[in-house]
Amino acid sequence: MNVTRINTTPVKGLGLLHPDAVELTEHGAEENRRFYVRSGGRLFNGKDCGPLVRVTPELDDDRLALRFPDDRVAEGTVELGESVITDFWGRPVTGRVVEGPWAEALSAYAGEEVQLVRTDEPGTGIDVEVGTILGLGSCERLAEQLGEPVDPRRFRMLFELDGLEPHEEDGWEGRRLQLGTAILVGGGPVPRCAVTTQDPDTGVVSLDTLRAIRELRGLRESRYLDLGIYFSVEQPGRVAVGDSVTLL
Repeated sequence: MNVTRINTTPVKGLGLLHPDAVELTEHGAEENRRFYVRSGGRLFNGKDCGPLVRVTPELDDDRLALRFPDDRVAEGTVELGESVITDFWGRPVTGRVVEGPWAEALSAYAGEEVQLVRTDEPGTGIDVEVGTILGLGSCERLAEQLGEPVDPRRFRMLFELDGLEPHEEDGWEGRRLQLGTAILVGGGPVPRCAVTTQDPDTGVVSLDTLRAIRELRGLRESRYLDLGIYFSVEQPGRVAVGDSVTLL
């Protein structure tokens, strides 16, 4: 088993980056999803505007650039304004509004007035746990069900792993595993949403992943469609593409 791809983004809901390696702390990859988009007091993401994935974010220390598909770039030094609390689908997340050109550019692109916010603490802009894992075998099994290829980037997981049987990662809850120099603890299943039906390059709905997951795996607790697992970090360390995965 090995790490075949790493998926991060400085701004939750925007285009994915694929670094060769990440440093994990107890907060996960600390700059992953450190920023997010907000509208009317709640999180604004791909379920609201799929084409957000066409905006490429780049973060270098305190300089942030957003590159739009028409080649426009909104960039500058991050300066923080007022404190806000944002509803992440029932979970309050505290942060500060980012002042500068980004909100205006994102609002024009999304067709809705939005704000860009930086979380007060790293690791709080994620969904539940600090990181996620998906075995490529699970995607291959889903592709068989659908009768066409499934790009794993649809699921926006931190680590994609090769060499696993379909859904093998489901059995890792509570298990310790080593990736690179980091030691992780497997968590519970990741519930999936409509974003997974969208093409990861365009944000346009193109594949009924939710129907296929339900046909394969049914509903958990009569409401959740799951694929992949969460993890927490027991021992911080570096994880790189190509690193082996060892169950401890």
